[in-house]
Amino acid sequence: MAPVAAATLPSPLFADIAQHDIDAILQCARMMRCPAGQTLFRQGDPARRCFMVIEGRLKLSQLHEQGKEALIRYVGPGETTAALALFKDRTYPLTARAVADTRTAAWDKAALEHLLDRHPRLARNLLRMALDRLEEIQTRYLELRTEQVERRIARALLRIMQHAGRHTTGGVTIDLPLSRQELADYSGTTLYTASRTLSGWEKKGWIRSGRERIVIADPHALVLFSETP
Repeated sequence: MAPVAAATLPSPLFADIAQHDIDAILQCARMMRCPAGQTLFRQGDPARRCFMVIEGRLKLSQLHEQGKEALIRYVGPGETTAALALFKDRTYPLTARAVADTRTAAWDKAALEHLLDRHPRLARNLLRMALDRLEEIQTRYLELRTEQVERRIARALLRIMQHAGRHTTGGVTIDLPLSRQELADYSGTTLYTASRTLSGWEKKGWIRSGRERIVIADPHALVLFSETP
């Protein structure tokens, strides 16, 4: 995708920035493609670039000491990843894989520092996005410490639905592959508990699930359940 086409993408990174400045920012980016299933960057590799998704979706995961991979979050169109690792000259803390054919705008450190000097609003937006990400991490940590596991799973599904939900005649389809093991890891529970919970919700008509596919048939019921003390 050409930079000019990418400039029409809504993104919090470009909030309150004039269109001609957005064009200039994107001209400094390297446009990269990552086919579905391939890795954009790996945990432990030196952080060479930060990325904004133009089209498609990335799955961010992290390896535990035992070698088990855990789902951390998804990054969709208009969202960024790896900026902090790039600024700190660190390694990537996560692995990013494309769950669909994905296009990204990528900036190296020199390009990004130059752009932040020239466009103060870009720096402000990047800081705001980092703070939003920190708030999300704090919220998830609090849920792990205080919430019952079934509510954690409900909130995890709703969070993923907000990022990758597609309205269909049968409800809201989570429009990406999502295994029960990934949902369990994301919710901080076991595969057995996640499977048992989803099976119970299927009997109630709240969701429908298949192989790595979940349809939230009754989002309102799931929201009420997640918010019930």
